[in-house]
Amino acid sequence: MALQKIRRFTIIISMLLFPITIWYFSPYLIIMAAMQHIINGSFIVFTLMFLSGMFFGRLWCGFFCPTGGMSECFATFSDKAPKQGWRNYIKYGIWLVWISGVVICHILGKGSYTIQPFFMTDHGISVSNIYSYVIYYGIVILFLIPALIHGKRANCHYICWMAPFMIAGYKLGRILHLPQMKIKSEKSKCTGCGMCEKKCPMSLSIKSLMESGEIKSAECILCGECVSACKNKVLSI
Repeated sequence: MALQKIRRFTIIISMLLFPITIWYFSPYLIIMAAMQHIINGSFIVFTLMFLSGMFFGRLWCGFFCPTGGMSECFATFSDKAPKQGWRNYIKYGIWLVWISGVVICHILGKGSYTIQPFFMTDHGISVSNIYSYVIYYGIVILFLIPALIHGKRANCHYICWMAPFMIAGYKLGRILHLPQMKIKSEKSKCTGCGMCEKKCPMSLSIKSLMESGEIKSAECILCGECVSACKNKVLSI
C-alpha cells in the first residue's frame, strides 16, 4: 500500500505541474525546433523516455506522467474498461506520421545545431499567457473526451504520442536482453479472486497475462496496483 501512496502522490504532483511542464512534452514544438536545427526540451524528454523504456518499460506512465494523472482523475467519471484490440494501434499510426514529420524537418532545416532546452518558453515556464492557457485546456479536453466515452486511461491506450517511445525502448531492451523492471507471477498461488484486474488502471487481463510467469504487455505501466491488490502475493515487482 505504501508503494501506491507514493505513486498517487508523484502522479498527482506531476499533473498539478503540467501547466509549467506541458511544452516539454509538446509534439508541436519539437517540429518547430527541428526546422531551425534546435534540440529543444521535448526532444530531450522524448529521448530520455526511450532510453528509460529500455530498463523500466512504461514506469513513467504509472508514476510520473501528468496526462496519466489526469486520466486517473477522469476515471471517477467513467470507470469502465476501454476495449482492447485494433484501437491500441491508433497511437502508433499517430506516432509514425508525427516522427516522420520531425525527421523531415530536421533534414530540411537550416543552420548549425544548437541545444535549447527552454526553446519557446518564458523562463522555462510553459503556460505564461492567455493563449497558452487555451492550448493547455484544449489538451485537457482532448484527454477527457476519450475517458468519458471509452473508459479509464483510454487516451493512454489509443492516442498518447509519448507511449510509443517507451514501448520502443522496452522492445529494444528485450531484444538486447538488458535487465528490465518487470512484474513476475507465481500462477500456482492464484485463487482467481480477480482483484488484480479490478485494480489495474490499464484494464489489462492480468489472469491471462500471468500464464508466462511475468506480465509481458506493452500496455502495462508497471504501476504495481495489481501487486498491491494481491493478498496471496502471486505478483511481485
